[in-house]
Amino acid sequence: MNATLVLADGTILHGQSFGAATTVVGEVVFNTSLTGYQEVITDPSYRGQMVCMTVAHVGNTGINTEDVESDRPQITAFIVREVSPVVSNWRANETLDSYLQRHNIPGISEVDTRYLTRKLRDQGIMHAALCTDESHTSAQLLEMARTWEGLDGRDLVREVTCQEPYHWADGTRVEWSPVASGGEPMRNAPEKAIQDAPLVVAYDFGIKHNILRRLTSHGLRVTVVPAHTSAADVLSLHPDGIFLSNGPGDPAGVPYAAEAVEQLLETGIPTFGICLGHQIIGRALGADTYKLKFGHHGGNQPVDDVDATNVQITSQNHNYAVDDSGLPANAEVTHRNLNDGTVEGLRLRDRPVFCVQYHPEASPGPHDADLLFERFANMVKKK
Repeated sequence: MNATLVLADGTILHGQSFGAATTVVGEVVFNTSLTGYQEVITDPSYRGQMVCMTVAHVGNTGINTEDVESDRPQITAFIVREVSPVVSNWRANETLDSYLQRHNIPGISEVDTRYLTRKLRDQGIMHAALCTDESHTSAQLLEMARTWEGLDGRDLVREVTCQEPYHWADGTRVEWSPVASGGEPMRNAPEKAIQDAPLVVAYDFGIKHNILRRLTSHGLRVTVVPAHTSAADVLSLHPDGIFLSNGPGDPAGVPYAAEAVEQLLETGIPTFGICLGHQIIGRALGADTYKLKFGHHGGNQPVDDVDATNVQITSQNHNYAVDDSGLPANAEVTHRNLNDGTVEGLRLRDRPVFCVQYHPEASPGPHDADLLFERFANMVKKK
């Protein structure tokens, strides 16, 4: 069927529908990655957003069960120039079209994505409405886009976080009893060698599977807890380290997270944050966060590291940044984005705490920053 995308500024883009036949409203962003559309559409940090891919050809590798970053697609809609009618990867067990249909996610193809990307770069992130079932007129879609409440200030983390704690071992999820029950023994406990490893408690603000893979690959035992878990419940597990994950939306919309992290930072337990976790650490330290014009979404963002002589090429996915003017004296900016100067990393001088705005676990993507997991693991093992 025909599909229609209408931006809040009145721009109307016509194309062909794929995925689910439905109508949705969301925030439009563009992603500059050349590969990895499967990882993109399953990244919980994209909750509430329509993603426009700048790469022209999407879908030729299909969908497989191994490369997802969460249990389902997280995007609101997918905007592409062309969808491949053929899947040619031996690992694929489903087409992109059928995968999106199965999860009720609409897509629009045959769109001038370069035009749309330039518009977003010039005018900033926009609200939009997409119809892929021909049930709404352009005028109706425009009204939907203009009256949509948007994502600022909303708590999207509650939509993607786990409901109960669980353990991650051997690339799979192993269920735990709730933390609130006093930390009862695991059900389906992993091997004793894993149980004897240092324990990291990871807050799930929308955690990606590959973050969990990278943490366990460095000899760490990981227990994942819901975003609303209190500092006291985390400490009752006697963690050797604390990890704060990525996640969607406005960090100001999850004040409970910053409150818990503020308490945890006082303990001196080694702490590592990525993306939203970085922003939450910033807010816990007293700094503000603000929304970027069009965000950073892609696998080619250059970052300056004060401890390195080279520039790191990083994968990123965020719309908000930390305002370093409000940071305390014991906080040091360690990384900056070379495109716009925004803060990309922090650390505390008096405690084993550090965080980065970008994604060192990116898969697929650049591996320049993977050493950060080794740095965190060493801190945890030293403790």
